[in-house]
This record gives sequence, C-alpha cells and structure tokens, in this order.
Amino acid sequence: QVQLVESGGGLVQAGGSLRLSCAASGRTFSNYAMGWFRQTPGKEREFVATISWSGYNTYYADSVKGRFTISRDNNKNTVYLQMNSLKPEDTAVYYCAANKYPSSLLREYDYWGQGTQVTVSS
Repeated sequence: QVQLVESGGGLVQAGGSLRLSCAASGRTFSNYAMGWFRQTPGKEREFVATISWSGYNTYYADSVKGRFTISRDNNKNTVYLQMNSLKPEDTAVYYCAANKYPSSLLREYDYWGQGTQVTVSS
C-alpha cells in the first residue's frame, strides 16, 4: 500500500502561482511513477501531469503545458506540482496518484490521495 496526502491548495488570483505537494508513505516511493489529476463538479477527473520514478521523464496535458511543472524529491518521498499563470479554469480539486509507470490514464493508477482544492479567482 502507498498512502498519499496532498497539500498546498488554496485561493489565488488569476495570474498567480501555487505549489502543490504530495507526501507518500508506505512502499518505496522511488519505485513509483506519480501523476496529478484534477476534477471539477459534474466532470470526469482529468489528467494534468505525470513523472517517472527517476524524475527524468515528464508529460503534461496540453491545457497546462508551459505553465505547470511536475517534479519529485525521492529523498523526501514527495512529488510537487508548481502551477504558474493560473487561470479560473484551473479551479478544481487536485489529486496525486501512484502507478508503476508514467501514464495519462486514470484507470492505470493504483493509489490515490484525498485531494486538495485549488480555486482561481478572476
């Protein structure tokens, strides 16, 4: 089992920045690729970004490419999502997830956190 706890969400104005963190415990964190997803009420959870176990490979949804950066610190068992130039449409609950390999597919992730709310005001 891998336990994941997100933090760092909050309220920010459009154009601002936030950094989300996801702390992992349980099985060896460095064995897992990690992903960030987001969900708004009435919509399906959607892919945001993913990172390989080494951190060398990253992939982003087109909607966040160039604005968001995913990174990880395997010594701290933590994955981050740096979000810059935030837009009101980025408002969502953000979830981190763990998987054996990087993927944009929600169904392939084995472990999920509880989520953290990000609200971007216009």
